[in-house]
Amino acid sequence: MHLLFATSIVPDGALASGYEIANAAIIAALRRAGARVTVIGFTWPGRPASDQQNTIVLGAVDVRTETASSLQKLAWVARAMLSGLTFASVKLRVANDSEVRAAVERTGPFDGYVLNSVQFAGAFERLFSDRASIFVAHNVEHRSAQENAVAADGLFQRLLFRREARLLKLVEERLCRRARFAFTLAEEDRSALGVASDDRSAVLPLVTCAEPPVQKTPRRIDCDAALIGTWTWQPNRIGLDWFLEKVVPHLRPDFRVRIAGGMPSGVKSAHPGVEFVGRVPDAQAFVRSAAVIPLISTSGSGVQLKTIETFELGLPSVATSHSLRGIDHRPVNCVVTDDPIAFAGALETAAADVRDVDGSAFHRRQLKALDAAIRLGLHKLGPVGQEVFA
Repeated sequence: MHLLFATSIVPDGALASGYEIANAAIIAALRRAGARVTVIGFTWPGRPASDQQNTIVLGAVDVRTETASSLQKLAWVARAMLSGLTFASVKLRVANDSEVRAAVERTGPFDGYVLNSVQFAGAFERLFSDRASIFVAHNVEHRSAQENAVAADGLFQRLLFRREARLLKLVEERLCRRARFAFTLAEEDRSALGVASDDRSAVLPLVTCAEPPVQKTPRRIDCDAALIGTWTWQPNRIGLDWFLEKVVPHLRPDFRVRIAGGMPSGVKSAHPGVEFVGRVPDAQAFVRSAAVIPLISTSGSGVQLKTIETFELGLPSVATSHSLRGIDHRPVNCVVTDDPIAFAGALETAAADVRDVDGSAFHRRQLKALDAAIRLGLHKLGPVGQEVFA
């Protein structure tokens, strides 16, 4: 079976974000199930596809709003309004329908689509109705847009997010309705997308790497707590604001917190132990240098890849309940609380008595469940999918 994996940004091997880590895990699982997978989409400027033999590149595009010029942002807004597309999808319209269709035809015979998230599928929706499809919903995007609207500072931004939410809901409904099967990354997302039936969808438990991370002991601990993420992404920013405003004031003055990753303007903390370190060369080494990992998600849908990575590494953690969405099992060294004062207290307790665990069992459980879900989805594609398991 030959599948065309249609995605906004094709894998380049960097695995710099949760989205890219999830894509790598899903593509690998499809191939383990026996499918031939060709990926089609765009690259980041200056970052070629890692698997060029099995990738169709439509061009290079930078879709980051936070680094775009004011003129570029206005152009995206204007094009979204004129086209009726979402702000996220219009950024990908650097190629037109005929160019994308020609690229699809160059892949040769194939049996179906895997429509990876709503951005690319929404930008070229009319092109993907000629074959059976599986829809992969990394998040319930319209819910995230609604939450972003509530958290927005200005009226214009609030109205833009409300428009985004309204259009995303319609696109997600159409993609789910047309798909033979849908994958979500969290159980609650199935009902939110209207595909809660086991005949219509399944949850994909994810891993961050093909093999369990090597447990290197003893660890060299350089700080009490470490966080890393794409903080310019609004759901992540909401969680970071909660942590800095609600939790950090209850930490001892000598409690050391290092925060890595791209940081939007205006983020700061008066706590003397908080340090913003920007981008780091080795994300795994960075988190392993901390006594405890705060898992601070408070909004959004889908799954938190940082939660999965922390559990795979066996590191102590303190998590909000929202950080555990999509996770069926948590290790004994993870404390769960949504109370900011209790969260701060749990961080201090964990940092004072560091207790790592073996994360390989968690990784094996996730990988086994991921492969089972992928096989189910391929079977739902119909006769072509069922031939894979014959």
